[in-house]
Amino acid sequence: MPAVVRAVMFDLDGTLIDTMGGFADLASEIMAARHGLPFARGRQRYLETSGIPFRQQLDVIHPAHAENDAASAEFEHRKRAVCDLATMSATTRAALETFRAAGMKLIVSSNSAQHFVDEFATRAQFRFDLVLGFDAGIGLAKGRPHVDFTSARLGIASDEIVFCGDSLKDGELARDCGIAFVGRLGTFTRDEFHAWNAQVQVVEDIRALVPLLQSRAAA
Repeated sequence: MPAVVRAVMFDLDGTLIDTMGGFADLASEIMAARHGLPFARGRQRYLETSGIPFRQQLDVIHPAHAENDAASAEFEHRKRAVCDLATMSATTRAALETFRAAGMKLIVSSNSAQHFVDEFATRAQFRFDLVLGFDAGIGLAKGRPHVDFTSARLGIASDEIVFCGDSLKDGELARDCGIAFVGRLGTFTRDEFHAWNAQVQVVEDIRALVPLLQSRAAA
């Protein structure tokens, strides 16, 4: 953990809101119909490869398959129903308010299309400092583009940012960007996170981040 934390960057799905189960079910249904992959196996593979856009997951699960583009398009169309039902819990909101009161900037960093992330922020009615999704038109994407954009827009050094996400891929992106990472349990277990990196800190929920970070707020 940095000595001083000025910003906390949160993954969205599976971290701030509980959508991963619904996404996994949807992806499994689509892959069963379009790729012939048994539902249970498809669900397992979706979760194992989470943290990158579904179209890229399909390239990992079904390399060069003719149905990948259509499957991705169907997923993106139908995921709205899952997103519309997802809300931040009261404990998550309370934790975010604690970070804000300590002077930390709060950023959403998601692989979902920018309009999906914007819609979430509108529904949540919570004032994040930045809400970042995927927008190829302006070069925004999870990882280095989001970190660089945050640093430039908010005037915060990358080594003063902590990223919290629910996937191993989130941890890899944070590592590649040189920023601290905390794993949010749920999609992956404590053992799975520690098999990836024995030193990584993990939390059960966003509330458990408070004692880790509150004392590191800038004076």
